[in-house]
Amino acid sequence: MNKNRVILILAIAILLLLVLNIGSCINAYNQNALRKKEMLQRLNLEEKAGKVFQERASLAEKIEVKNKELEDEKASFEAVKKALIQEQLVSAGLKGELEKVTRALEAELAKKSSTSKKAKK
Repeated sequence: MNKNRVILILAIAILLLLVLNIGSCINAYNQNALRKKEMLQRLNLEEKAGKVFQERASLAEKIEVKNKELEDEKASFEAVKKALIQEQLVSAGLKGELEKVTRALEAELAKKSSTSKKAKK
């Protein structure tokens, strides 16, 4: 009986070690799967972050280009505005000159008209 008892104890010990070994393998497999899942998530997040940074840089460049275009348009607008003001001043000056000449001609015409009426009488 002593021999059977030792065999029984060894069999129970082997079964216990086998169960522990299988449990350990399952635990290691689950941890490996979780690690792989986490690595995949990290890689996906890194790719998304890289895309976001690229888009951000691209948008920053586009904003910079648009700001430069805006500044150029502002400068062009200011130049056109100054030219318009100068043209308005020239136009106003020419109108004044035209009025002076018109008055002078009207005065001269009135003078000649009165002289010619006097001559006819």
